Amino acid sequence: MKSSLPLPVKHSPDISVRLARYEDVVLLPEIERSAAQSFRSIPSLAWIADGPCLPVETHMASLEAGTCWVAVTQQVRQVGFLTAERVRDRLHILEISVEAEAQGRGVGRALLAAARQAAQQGGFQRITLTTCRDVPWNAPFYQKIGFEILEERVLEPDLRAALAEEEECGFPSGTRCAMQLRLQE
Repeated sequence: MKSSLPLPVKHSPDISVRLARYEDVVLLPEIERSAAQSFRSIPSLAWIADGPCLPVETHMASLEAGTCWVAVTQQVRQVGFLTAERVRDRLHILEISVEAEAQGRGVGRALLAAARQAAQQGGFQRITLTTCRDVPWNAPFYQKIGFEILEERVLEPDLRAALAEEEECGFPSGTRCAMQLRLQE
């Protein structure tokens, strides 16, 4: 079932967020690859810049579920996306990426605001994600907007499995965490 998110959601003078369209999906790996270049500045995570992107099929499934949003400029150029999935009582973010040239302009916040609005309208109790614990534009960024780090002992099996898979893919042990944002009714 598609989200009833009003479209487009305007967050800044030059960026708007809308649900993704089929023609957007093929562009999302390129945005993710551009966003990943920021990790080159962290030696232990530099490999992410050349690592795999979320598969187009995953974006497509999210689009069809109404849980994929894109940020577009006034010139209708896609500069960021948020791809999520519905997991029981929560919306789980699989990937949020903002191309390098658009970073620091509120695009990530705008995408999160759209997802939050849709999650609230959809009756979800929270939003979850996994991210790097100490990278400034990861966990510290999410904490500033209300996310909290989940302790290992309270992790649901899918979040625990996601963290284990990320470690198997090359993230150093203990550098990743799961986070949640509780939604107000």
